[in-house]
Amino acid sequence: MIVKRILLVAPLVLTAFLMQSYFWVPTYEEQTKGNPARLTDYITASIGDAGVINPILSADSASSQIESMIFEGLIDRDEQLRFRGRIAKSWEIHEEAYFCVNEEADVPGIGRTGPGDIVRFLERAVRGETSVGARLRATLDAVESIVLIDPSESELNIDIDGPTRVKVSLPHRVKLVLSRVDQDLFKNLEEIMGAEYFNEARSERFIATEPSLLPQSRGAVAAIHAPVYEHNPVITFHLREGVRFHDGHPLTAEDVRFTYEAIINPKSLSPRVPDYEPVKAVEAVDPLTVRVVYKRLYSPALGTWAMGILPEHLLNDKALEQEALRRGRDPAKFGIRQSEFNRRPVGSGPFVFEEWRSDQFISLAAFENYWEGAPNYKRYLFRIIPDILTQEMEFYAGTVDSYGVQPHQVERLGADKRYQSFSGTAFGYTYIGYNMRRSPFEDARVRRALGMAIDVDKIIEFVLYGQGERITGPFVKQTDYYNTSIKPLSYDPEGALKLLSDAGWQRGKDGRLEKDGKKLQFTLITNSGNDLRKAALAVAQDAWKRIGVDVRTDVVEWSVFIQERINKLDFDAVILGWQMGIEPDLYQIWHSSQVDANRLNFVGFKNSEADDLIVRIRQEYDHSKQVEYCRRLHEIIAEEQPYTFLYVGRWTAVLDRRIVIKGKDSRGNAVYRKIRPTKTGNYTFHFNKWIKLNEAPVLLDEG
Repeated sequence: MIVKRILLVAPLVLTAFLMQSYFWVPTYEEQTKGNPARLTDYITASIGDAGVINPILSADSASSQIESMIFEGLIDRDEQLRFRGRIAKSWEIHEEAYFCVNEEADVPGIGRTGPGDIVRFLERAVRGETSVGARLRATLDAVESIVLIDPSESELNIDIDGPTRVKVSLPHRVKLVLSRVDQDLFKNLEEIMGAEYFNEARSERFIATEPSLLPQSRGAVAAIHAPVYEHNPVITFHLREGVRFHDGHPLTAEDVRFTYEAIINPKSLSPRVPDYEPVKAVEAVDPLTVRVVYKRLYSPALGTWAMGILPEHLLNDKALEQEALRRGRDPAKFGIRQSEFNRRPVGSGPFVFEEWRSDQFISLAAFENYWEGAPNYKRYLFRIIPDILTQEMEFYAGTVDSYGVQPHQVERLGADKRYQSFSGTAFGYTYIGYNMRRSPFEDARVRRALGMAIDVDKIIEFVLYGQGERITGPFVKQTDYYNTSIKPLSYDPEGALKLLSDAGWQRGKDGRLEKDGKKLQFTLITNSGNDLRKAALAVAQDAWKRIGVDVRTDVVEWSVFIQERINKLDFDAVILGWQMGIEPDLYQIWHSSQVDANRLNFVGFKNSEADDLIVRIRQEYDHSKQVEYCRRLHEIIAEEQPYTFLYVGRWTAVLDRRIVIKGKDSRGNAVYRKIRPTKTGNYTFHFNKWIKLNEAPVLLDEG
């Protein structure tokens, strides 16, 4: 009886609390009455505080959100996902390729050649005096110059199998400058120079080590420091004039070079190092020109320069030394990661840092000298509100200007005339991954059958409240890398049983599937703390039991789940998700070299054609070719079904209808336009032009 009374009273207490919370917050009208500044303040909410406001150090979404307001990169992407200039007004990409002259190789038609002979031979081919195939012709047409480089010697100290001194003696080399990057350059040149001309084994002859190295180590050193041939893609950025940091200091090429060096400095412990490891050198050619040379083919290179640029004058060695001494710290152990800059950042973006009160708010002010023009909002306030319910109440009251709608609220809030709503497809997906090292998952028929037995549409309808879409492969669905011709697995339990029968699995007397006296049984696991995955786990278990699979389930605490089960490859099948970027580089997740413990290809997927495509994708600078390779890779993965791809979620956000885009017509009069999302669903793309009004205006693009 006491229990019943508690159950009856609790909802009343909760309701009273919610109503009280609501009325504690002043309404939007109360806020703006006598306070016109509220119209020019944008207030957003986050469940968590920023960690560190420095784009080379942060690794959380809250920090990234603030950094996007304070800092500016050389480039970003426009509404159609194409790269556009920001600090950089333009750029060019070309290639400088090198190869060692092989005087011992027989060149078809002319025999062995010296350095001068091979240069003249290539020059004739470039001029069209040699008959070649179409692919080589396309390569030769991109060659702008051919230069012979004299032999050279150098020495360096490295640590491999212990401290080692390496002497590098390179023969004559030929430098080819191409107008574009061509990953097939040397493969195509074999047509006229012979298959053995670029024999990589020769590189070991160019080095001498003290002490001597084991053969494997010697080969690795030679490949890095004395390659027979190498691709050096080059990006040249041209910066805008007049871009300044918030303290008024001009932003120049030296700041770009400094940002790169700060990232790769071991003292920084930057999580961005893998993005910049392929860089060979960053050169400040002049104050407004930056030349970035890469040591190998790496097509995601351009996108990495969306990184916010740091002010060299505030963070160079001298500035950090002075800060360390002022704070009583040891300069030798003091770096960017220890600097107060990370709590009081200075960038060149549209907003200037004002104040940060931990776990309360971060406030920014409009940068009046922003190169593209000051934002319409004069202030940006980032409030930390850990409770989603409180965020919702504050949004209704107008003390927060936007709200990320929960799936069960979409229908109701989307129909509310007070708000404008935006929805988009997420940059990630949820899947069931199969450990292909274990039986029965080594058989693609079994993997496909398990996927066909699950009614994914029901998961989307009842678990996600319809806020999700089917997905068939590993690329972001909004990009052209995603192969739309591939259809999701159909829900077909009978077809699944037919496939399993073909694979040798038959129903026993008890209705369970068995083969050679063994039951078809395994355990499906996921992590705790994610209700959507737990619900999907229950649906999958029920579906598989219906066709005779003996499946158990387990929900594991996150750290144990990752460290003990996933990283150690100790699982049968798993429900997980990937958050993806726009770039199509899938090397870490799908390449066969990444199948060992503590790697991301933990399901053990191996396919030689897929490996080749994955490498070609990350080395291809031609977008149309990248798309071609990605769509074929998508086909292979869909055929093999190492994952059962479940769904990609949809997000919805709501704003007050009085927030609009403000512009000017040809006569200088204010005009207002509706906020429209980009191709990716990014509705904040034109945030600098947003403004909030007392009344919803007549919109130019709505008649």
